[in-house]
Amino acid sequence: MRLLYSFAWWLALPLVLGRLWLRGRKEPGYRQHMAERFGFYAGRPARQVLWVHAVSVGETRAAEPLVDALLRDYPDHAILLTHMTPTGRATGKSLFEKHGDRLMQCYLPYDTGFMVARFLKHFQPRICILMETEVWPNLIAQCVKHRVPVALVNARLSERSLAKAQRLSALMADAARGFSCVAAQTEADAERVRRFGAPNVSVTGSIKFDVTPPEAMLAKGAELRAMMGSKPVLLCASTREGEEDLILDALGNAGLEDALLVIVPRHPQRFDEVAAKVAARGLPVQRRSALAAPLAGNVRVLLGDSMGEMFAYYAACDVAFIGGSLLPLGGQNLIEACAVGKPVLIGPHTFNFSVVSEEAIAAGAALRVDDSAAMLDAAGRLLHDGVERSRMGGNAAAFACQHRGATGRTVALLKPLIS
Repeated sequence: MRLLYSFAWWLALPLVLGRLWLRGRKEPGYRQHMAERFGFYAGRPARQVLWVHAVSVGETRAAEPLVDALLRDYPDHAILLTHMTPTGRATGKSLFEKHGDRLMQCYLPYDTGFMVARFLKHFQPRICILMETEVWPNLIAQCVKHRVPVALVNARLSERSLAKAQRLSALMADAARGFSCVAAQTEADAERVRRFGAPNVSVTGSIKFDVTPPEAMLAKGAELRAMMGSKPVLLCASTREGEEDLILDALGNAGLEDALLVIVPRHPQRFDEVAAKVAARGLPVQRRSALAAPLAGNVRVLLGDSMGEMFAYYAACDVAFIGGSLLPLGGQNLIEACAVGKPVLIGPHTFNFSVVSEEAIAAGAALRVDDSAAMLDAAGRLLHDGVERSRMGGNAAAFACQHRGATGRTVALLKPLIS
C-alpha cells in the first residue's frame, strides 16, 4: 500500500509544484526555499538536533511551550522546526527568534521515501516530534528505518478525520504502528488513535493551555484598544472563507451601530478579499496595517490584516467570536481567547475542538450560537451587559488556568526517547 502511495506522490509532484507556484502569486513565501521541499538544505545546527514538525500557524503557536521546555531541559541541543506553509514559518520566526542559533527552521520535504531519507541523513535528529494530526506514512517509515523515534504530541483526531483515515486503513495503520508514543489531548482522541494500533498512547491534555499571553502582546493590545476609542469591540477571530459574508450580511439587522467589528481572517492571502467584501457593503473600514492614528468615529469595521498579533486582538476586544465554526469547517482554537479572560462565542461546527468547546461551555466561559444572526445577537447582549461579560471573562480565565500542565506531562513522555 505504501508503494502505491509513494507512486501517487511522484505522479502528483508536477501538479503540486504548479499549485505551489500559483499560490506564490498571493503569498510569495511559497516560491521561496523550494529546494528544501525536495530535501536539499544549506546547513544544519552545530548541536544535536531535536526535530519538531508544526505544519502551519496553529500548530506552530501550539508548539511554543514545548519548544521552550525542550530547549530549557536540553541545553546542549538545538531545535529543528519544520513547516509546510510560509505563514507557519513566519510565525515560528516571530515566536522563536529569542532562541537565536539554538533554533533552525526549514520546510519538510514532500512525503517520498527518497526525499525524507535525504532530510534525515542531513540533520540526523535524535527524535521526530509531530504536532497534532500530522501522520505522513513515508516519513514515519524512514524514521523507523533510520532508528529515529517518532512521537505524535498534542494529538487530536475527530470522528470526521477518523472516517477519512479509515478509507486508507492499511496505510494509516502501518504508519500508526511506527509511533514510539502518542500524547493525546483527550481520552476520546486517544481511543480513536488506538483504533489504528498505535502503541503507548497516553492522555496528557492540550499544550495550547500552556501558551501564556506575552506581556508585549498584552501591551500592544492596550495600545490598540486606546486607538479604537470608547466603542464596544466584537472580535471575529480566524474567520474562514464564506463566514465573513454571513457576518456582514447579518450586521445590518443586529443593532450594533455603536460597536466596532474587528475581523481577522485565518489566512493572510484573503486580507484583500475580505476588505473588498466590507467596502462592497458600504461599511467604513480601516486596515490594521495602515492604522497610525486613533480610528475615525465613522469606522464600523477594523480589518486585522497583520501577522502574529492575535493575542493583541484578544486583549483589545470585549467579546471574541471564534471563526471556522459557522460553517462545517471544524472551528479554531478558543483557548487563547480564554487565556486573556474574554467571553467566547462559537458556532455549531466545532468538531476539531469538540471536547474543549463543550468543556468551555460547561465552565461558563463560552456560548454556542446557531448562526451569524444569533452570534451577533449574543454579542450585542454581552457588549451591553458589563456584569455578565465580566462573569464570563472570569470563567474563561479560570478555565484556561485549570487545564495547564500538558507540556510537562508531554516532556516526561519524550525524555526516555531522547535519551
